[in-house]
Amino acid sequence: MADSSSSLPPLSEKISYKSYFLRAVDLTILGLLLSLLLHRAVHMSQNDTVWVVAFLCESCFSFIWLLITCIKWCPAEHKPFPDRLDERIHDLPSVDMFVTTADPVREPPILVVNTVLSLLAVNYPANKLACYVSDDGCSSLTYFSLKEAYKFAKIWVPFCKKYNVKVRAPFRYFLNPLGSSEDSEFSREWEMTKREYEKFIQRVEDASGDSYWLDADDDFEAFSNVKPNDHSTIVKVISENKRGVGDEKEVPHIVYISREKRPNYLHHYKAGAMNFLVRVSGLMTNAPYMLNVDCDMYANEADVVRQAMCVFLEGSMNQDHCAFVQFPQDFYDSNAGELVVLQTYLVRGIAGIQGPIYAGSGCFHTRRVMYGLSPNDLEDNISLSSFATRKFLAEESLARVFGNSKEMVTSVVDALQRKSNPQNSLTNSLEVAKAVGHCNYEYQTSWGKTIGWLYDSTSEDVNTSIGIHSRGWTSSYLLPEPPAFLGCMPPGGPEAMLQQRRWATGLLEVLFNKQSQSLNSFIVSCLLIAYSTTLPYFPR
Repeated sequence: MADSSSSLPPLSEKISYKSYFLRAVDLTILGLLLSLLLHRAVHMSQNDTVWVVAFLCESCFSFIWLLITCIKWCPAEHKPFPDRLDERIHDLPSVDMFVTTADPVREPPILVVNTVLSLLAVNYPANKLACYVSDDGCSSLTYFSLKEAYKFAKIWVPFCKKYNVKVRAPFRYFLNPLGSSEDSEFSREWEMTKREYEKFIQRVEDASGDSYWLDADDDFEAFSNVKPNDHSTIVKVISENKRGVGDEKEVPHIVYISREKRPNYLHHYKAGAMNFLVRVSGLMTNAPYMLNVDCDMYANEADVVRQAMCVFLEGSMNQDHCAFVQFPQDFYDSNAGELVVLQTYLVRGIAGIQGPIYAGSGCFHTRRVMYGLSPNDLEDNISLSSFATRKFLAEESLARVFGNSKEMVTSVVDALQRKSNPQNSLTNSLEVAKAVGHCNYEYQTSWGKTIGWLYDSTSEDVNTSIGIHSRGWTSSYLLPEPPAFLGCMPPGGPEAMLQQRRWATGLLEVLFNKQSQSLNSFIVSCLLIAYSTTLPYFPR
């Protein structure tokens, strides 16, 4: 609950980076390009085909430069003040954290569990967090690795919080040797924690080489005789923080899920997995905010959740608060200079208009917004208007929009009305959670059409964020130091080319679908198409 006293310092503020000098430079370049085009056009009849080709190429470049100039006109970002959070907020809101993986070969379980461990150890009350891992590959090895990760987390999380460890992904933290100046108690715990991590890694590697013994465990019966594209829904509670009070030794909830897949059904790739995550988390914990990260993007800043909450809770005092908070994608295995330019100039420029686009990872979402709410549906005190109450809370309408699960409808009503989630046992929701993962559950509902992650494009992140912005919401861009999330750079060669083609195709789909009816959406889509086909690497 927030203290609304206006005399207190703000939790976050928007910083503008307007530069009249850079504006003059951009306009000068644009003027020179237009002068060149005019010269080409005037002398077109006096030259051959090469002149015409040059005119077309320069016209394309001039158009892109015009878009860049428009976007860079008023760059901005938000600056949070997490140190002010405790004095302003008496009861921090809950956050559901989503990690997605699809292939245990291309995305090794060691990478996945390190991301999970970094999220479990963030500086936030453990009883306010839940980590859901979506495994579209339905891998018993991934599930086994998560079970082992929970055992190690009971050592790793208290260690990180006791000594305020900066890097909370163990595979990165233990790269640096122990300093000679450290005290004896810390040295002993550091050595013990490292030994336990090495044992944990060895157990996962042993299971990778000899997985036959996993089949002997009854807990792995659901993974027998399954294929990645042909299996039933699997939902398993790996750990449950029962009656947690936010103690530093506690570990947040960990839930493994794998939605049902059948060869003759569309599964909508990552967007479908994200919508299943939303439904399962809504049934189990129903946190008002959700964090989405790729399995190879670990939390590099321990206060990342608190930073995002600064923006959400500061904005909750007015009707036009942001729908999502996006952090940049940075990489620990590459300088990624092209991405620095993209995020420092262009993304910051888009953030100065209506807010940044959702980049697919490192983003905090508001559950009510993902359920289709718009700013016009809210009163000044952020509660539902009388019209929105009739529109959203009619039981028949909710069943038609969100599916025929009564428990799902109840959780949606609670989320829309901002009711706190009762701390029931997660295992009580296992059967209904499996039901909302069936292939035909979304049939004749609004999932992927107007609510949740949208299905009209393979670039579901851009498509979804444009849909949110078109309803009138804004978003915020945070660029902290050190970076909030760090990941590994996509490999080069054919795989990078395939990824760029997928992005370009998805963005073309966004450009021509119904979400891109506004001028802002059109400009953003055109610019991203240009950059996705020219950058040697582009984030997923």
